[in-house]
Amino acid sequence: MAKMNPLITDELLDTFHEVERLLEIIYGPRLLEPNLKPLASLIGTILSQSTSDVNSGRAMARLQEEFPTWNDVVEAPVEDVIDAIRSGGLANIKGPRIQDVLHNVHQRQGSWDLSFLTRMSLDDAMNWLVSLDGVGPKTAACVLLFSLGMPAMPVDTHVGRVMTRLGILPERTGTLRKQRILEDLIGPEPQRVYSVHVETIDHGRQICKAINPRCPICPLKEVCLYYAERYA
Repeated sequence: MAKMNPLITDELLDTFHEVERLLEIIYGPRLLEPNLKPLASLIGTILSQSTSDVNSGRAMARLQEEFPTWNDVVEAPVEDVIDAIRSGGLANIKGPRIQDVLHNVHQRQGSWDLSFLTRMSLDDAMNWLVSLDGVGPKTAACVLLFSLGMPAMPVDTHVGRVMTRLGILPERTGTLRKQRILEDLIGPEPQRVYSVHVETIDHGRQICKAINPRCPICPLKEVCLYYAERYA
């Protein structure tokens, strides 16, 4: 699968496999346990944008407390939805977006069930989700991986930064292209995709920070392009 992508050379594949091996030793093992609640995951991921997990979790809990069903959310005055999710930040943007997404899902499917996505190819499932206004590649990939166990790679700021510094991903390229490269490198195994995703996030938070990365103590420095260039 990886060899189908012209950007992936044998050298890059070897480097990635070593990175994957080291990440698993340092931060693993991690077990993928899909929650099988794709619509809740979709709304929760929208709430998580540009805020902390704690704040988005509070916003989701309050939304479900105030509106027991998705139909209640759609039919509520938008001001009430905004008020319910205020703790998640950017409520004036996220409130109308959530209502619009829910409306479109139900209009297209006639239900709140997104499990049909598992019967699609990964590309078709991604395209269906990103066709919803306000749903980008990272949000769609989160739903497919964490909820439905499909091998989609969410590329957040940590994954993008770490993999670019390592030389795995090219600089100045879009999120969707980065996602496709990583998916091609890993292959169609959801557990591997999940492990690389969460372990890379851990590495980005603990070592490969956006500001003042801890390069001298980095366990990946021997295979890191950024380290080689910075400390040459």
